Amino acid sequence: MGLKPGVGRSRAVTWRHAIPLLTLFAGTLFAASASTAHGTDLRGGSRTKVTELISQEQRGYQESQGTYRSLHRQVDDLGRQAGRRDARVQAAQQNADRLAALSGFTPVSGRGVRVSLNDASRSRRAAGDPSPDDLVVHQQDVQAVVNALWAGGATGMQIMDQRLISTSAVRCVGNTLILQGVVYSPPFRITATGAPDRLRAALDASPEIEIYRQYVDQYGLGYTVKTLQKTTLPAYTGNATPKYATEADGADTNP
Repeated sequence: MGLKPGVGRSRAVTWRHAIPLLTLFAGTLFAASASTAHGTDLRGGSRTKVTELISQEQRGYQESQGTYRSLHRQVDDLGRQAGRRDARVQAAQQNADRLAALSGFTPVSGRGVRVSLNDASRSRRAAGDPSPDDLVVHQQDVQAVVNALWAGGATGMQIMDQRLISTSAVRCVGNTLILQGVVYSPPFRITATGAPDRLRAALDASPEIEIYRQYVDQYGLGYTVKTLQKTTLPAYTGNATPKYATEADGADTNP
């Protein structure tokens, strides 16, 4: 069937006017995109990742900790200088030094143990259908080790590179551990000073750790205990502002 007279020509005229308009519209879009991006990629791949934000915050925290430790030493030095001129200040400083050793604010050295907890590796995961929760270390697992070591007479304790005190809180998000503002990935290492035999016996007697060790056998979670003939734990350097605390007369207890 042939076209009606004039139809082909009218379509050609329409496209001749439409193509320049479309080209102008596309150019406008490209120009707006370039202006908005300022030379960067507008795609989602260039957006800052959460892990990068965490790393940035950790670096800032570590820098702040360094400044805090420097200022803390200056304040401590000024206090001791004042104590040399005032007997009351000197007595208070001596009492503070005694309590600092019991509270984790001074380094401690001696024999001890180190416990390492780790997620199940792919090569060791058992056959079957374990849930994701069965294959990672949880907050209660770390806390169970800490509690057992205190019960075994630990004179000091450290998780990763941070000293623990009575107000330290262990928190896990997914398979990461958050301690005093710092995020750690497994394996988690808990180091305690004290009599190794007593510390090991307390770990073996813990019902919570016994449950964890069943998952070690079944799903390949990591659990190792190493005896240390000599180790030194650093002093706690964070803030401690207890709201309700009194010193027990003659108390000589661990945090």
